[in-house]
Amino acid sequence: MTEIAFFGAVEIGLVYALVAVGVYLSFRILDFPDLTVDGSFPLGAAVCAVLLIAGLNPWLATLAAGLAGAAAGLVTATLNVRFKILHLLASILTMIALFSVNLRVMGRPNVALLMQDTVLTPFYGLGVPDHIVRPLVVGLVVAVVVLVLARFLASEFGLAMRATGVNARMARAQGVNTDAHIYAGIALSNGLAGLAGALFAQTNGFADVTTGIGTIVVGLAAVIVGETVLPSRALVLALVGCVAGSILYRLAVQVALSADAIGLQASDLNLVTAVLVAVALILPRLKAKAARGTARSTGTAK
Repeated sequence: MTEIAFFGAVEIGLVYALVAVGVYLSFRILDFPDLTVDGSFPLGAAVCAVLLIAGLNPWLATLAAGLAGAAAGLVTATLNVRFKILHLLASILTMIALFSVNLRVMGRPNVALLMQDTVLTPFYGLGVPDHIVRPLVVGLVVAVVVLVLARFLASEFGLAMRATGVNARMARAQGVNTDAHIYAGIALSNGLAGLAGALFAQTNGFADVTTGIGTIVVGLAAVIVGETVLPSRALVLALVGCVAGSILYRLAVQVALSADAIGLQASDLNLVTAVLVAVALILPRLKAKAARGTARSTGTAK
């Protein structure tokens, strides 16, 4: 693997780390299976690209992309909470609708940003190679997001949100407005996906309606790998694990695609993704099974 390929994988891993954190929030914190990120990720990219072409400040365009993603999350939450549609089905409905919305926003299937100023533009030309500047800037954004989110989840509102995911009935008995926390959590989760989409568009120089395909799988893979690498109950470490899992996942994909002996091509990306996710799911189970077998053998010996 070349140096440029390595830093490119780290860069993409950091972008998708925001998706992983959002998926962790919905799947692990709220226990809400949400597939909306497959639509909110390209929505963020589309909104950011259109606003950049219109001449808006890149940071404001990025913020607007995050808000657009949060709005998509609110739609899913409303379908589930207000109209009692199953959360999985509600997210699928929103995801399908967002494909048409993204086409409407951009006016065509893809938009190029090669000549537009982005959040990365001020950092170019400072003596640091471009392929290193991009992961550094994205990494800084991810670090700020993780710290702010960890502080938020440790607040009174965040603790009530976590209680909603653990046991909604008990949380309601303690006076927690669980509906409000579902709205906030799903909006925040998809807002992070929209933010990731905006950074993806700016680092890669384009926005495309198909960039969201498989986003949920990548996010889940990062969460699973992170939990395997950092199996901790501490919230901050769990969030850091999501980031580490996302980077490791992208590096593993890059290594697999770069290994000439294996014979894989870029078109095999989905195959590699499926295999890595399966391995990440199977290994913890095998480890737990082996631990139980060892404990049983020790007990028998005694």
